[in-house]
Amino acid sequence: MRISRSGRARIALGSLFLFLLLATLGALGCSPADPECDEQAARNRATARELFAAISRADVAKLDELYADDFELWTAGSLPFSGTRTRAQALEGMQMIGGMFPQGIAFTINAMTAEGDRVAVEAESKGMHASGALYHNFYHFLLVIRDGKIVRLKEYMDTLVAKDVLLRPPAPAPSS
Repeated sequence: MRISRSGRARIALGSLFLFLLLATLGALGCSPADPECDEQAARNRATARELFAAISRADVAKLDELYADDFELWTAGSLPFSGTRTRAQALEGMQMIGGMFPQGIAFTINAMTAEGDRVAVEAESKGMHASGALYHNFYHFLLVIRDGKIVRLKEYMDTLVAKDVLLRPPAPAPSS
């Protein structure tokens, strides 16, 4: 069978595209057919579950253990707590959150997807704020995990709900 010059060019271009696609997948550290990829994804999902369990318990010591030395937290929006925070700032902020929710705040993971070093989590939280208002928010988190440690955490949420509840002053103490 004879293939025209333009046909050969299309085949070469298609082969190059396939090669680049496979090289890119390999560069991401994960090939869909690689069993190690499944193991890494399972370990990273377990780390994500540990993170949300620790946040729900306000367990700063566990968070300290889970965060890499170069950890960064990025929170969406234009609220006072939005933007990028270092590891130390994130741990300090978790202590403040514990004070904002004296009865605790519970995170529920609704869905999770892991591939390579990334874990995407859909979650919601519920807790009684110190002001007496119920805080119930929905989130999307993106975690980047390296060697079992969380390097980067990106947090997207309903910032209007966060503003309406989290920026309220605490309820006055009952008079005696």
